[in-house]
Amino acid sequence: MRPERDWWLRVPGVLVDPAPVFDALRSIDRRDQDARQEPILLITILAGVAAVLATPVAGRLLDEPDFDVLLVAVWAFIAGSVYGLAAYLLAGAALYLGARGMGSLGSYRLARHVVAFSATPVALSLLVLMPVRLVAFGDDAFHRGGSDEGVTGDVVLALQLAFVAWSVGLLLLGVKTVHAWTWGRSAGALGLVALVLAALVALPSVV
Repeated sequence: MRPERDWWLRVPGVLVDPAPVFDALRSIDRRDQDARQEPILLITILAGVAAVLATPVAGRLLDEPDFDVLLVAVWAFIAGSVYGLAAYLLAGAALYLGARGMGSLGSYRLARHVVAFSATPVALSLLVLMPVRLVAFGDDAFHRGGSDEGVTGDVVLALQLAFVAWSVGLLLLGVKTVHAWTWGRSAGALGLVALVLAALVALPSVV
């Protein structure tokens, strides 16, 4: 199979059997590395859109008289793409520095690619949870004080956090796999990443 097709197939593969996908990231073949770019771009955009739509900012967009559903979609795509790219670059840099601090000789590109494939569950959450939110809450999902505030809203939030936890688990496994480290050493490399991700989570809430 062509490398491009291989990497598209690995996108769903990372959800069910992640270790071989992360092991494949260790390849230093330039063609193989380039073949990952389009799947990584898709994951990055979807994860970014999922992230911005989960923020309080998104939850009050339709309170603005100039906003309608179409503009919400445009806002989500543009803001999500920018946010996803920033998270990809910054979290990748944090992982690279954290891994270097633990003795890694891996490249910044490798760190970014591990971050991207680890974000696949967050990207999946957009496709799974957004239809549920729209069916359950309708326009209230984008209004302050709508029907999404309550027990059902708490359930959706818990599911969103579950997808995030899934991604964090994949990130830990990815670091362990690409560097052939112990769990403890891999967790140590994620310390700086945790700080960066915390800042990225807080940023949309204050913008």
